[in-house]
Amino acid sequence: MLRVDIRKRLGAFLLESQFSAGNEALALLGASGCGKSVTLKCIAGILRPDEGHIELDGQVLFDSAAKIDLPPQRRNVGYLFQQYALFPNMTVAQNIAVAAKDKAGRDAIVAEKLRQFHLEDVAMKRPAALSGGQQQRTALARILTSQPRAILLDEPFSALDSYLKYQLELELLETLSAFSGTVLWVTHDRGEAWRNCRRVCVMDGGKSQPVQTLEALFQAPGTESAARLSGCKNFAAAKPWGESVLLPEWGLTLACNRTVPSETAVAGIRSHRIRFAAQGEENAFSCGVVKVIDDVFGSIVLLRPLNATQEAPLLRMELDKAAWAAHEGEKTVTVAVRPEDILLLQKS
Repeated sequence: MLRVDIRKRLGAFLLESQFSAGNEALALLGASGCGKSVTLKCIAGILRPDEGHIELDGQVLFDSAAKIDLPPQRRNVGYLFQQYALFPNMTVAQNIAVAAKDKAGRDAIVAEKLRQFHLEDVAMKRPAALSGGQQQRTALARILTSQPRAILLDEPFSALDSYLKYQLELELLETLSAFSGTVLWVTHDRGEAWRNCRRVCVMDGGKSQPVQTLEALFQAPGTESAARLSGCKNFAAAKPWGESVLLPEWGLTLACNRTVPSETAVAGIRSHRIRFAAQGEENAFSCGVVKVIDDVFGSIVLLRPLNATQEAPLLRMELDKAAWAAHEGEKTVTVAVRPEDILLLQKS
């Protein structure tokens, strides 16, 4: 179990990070500059929090009140940096060997890791001669050689092309499936978080939000920032109205079929949840077609509700090309949103 409750100021930026994670892969999801990497560095002992508490498997790594601040080498935490941080003057085998705690059995351990990570053919090469994937596998092999109790992954695929990223993600997931400790997976990619983690801690503007399941994040993100991170693209200022929301910018009142919390300030609608309305369907409204964008596997249609103000954001609708082809050329279309698909959000 990893427990984190820290605060750290860096210039005008204030980090307030609080969460717990068990023997699991927990995603830290947020935009660039939100404090994800700073949180990892504080856990690893690279940065010192101003105040707070960090505990791993019952051992206190940092406590400002008790004046405990273990050095990185005593924290037993493996950190996979974005640029891997391999020793440039060492071979692959040597990079792995430096992490072995059992010096007597070091050669056998290194040989095992070289086999496990398919690095035998490059064992005597230095990092500059390796591909990005080989560098990452070397860094991960070095981490696991140190027998860590927690692994910190700082956007592990940010420097890779999409095909190599897919291959390495599968390999990394397989490797981590046998790891019995905590994995913190920093990412800004919601798909990456969904595929590799079951729970997520959203970070926004330096502040962590309560840990929740990935399913909960997508179904009821709670805040505008969390909804944006989950992929929602349509937002409008909202006012509660019983079991409906008023959307003044779009000139709409949409039924939610549930009590709208008084703190609701924004409504979110996922672009793939907007569809052509059936006759007499609830929450149907007419829109002018502003622009159609031909995407790789579908169509993106930008709409303006007929009663919208000129400053109102356009409504983005994403659908199959065949579905749009049936309406191609129309200047006005009638669409609908199911009540359960309206996200009721607090302003971030």
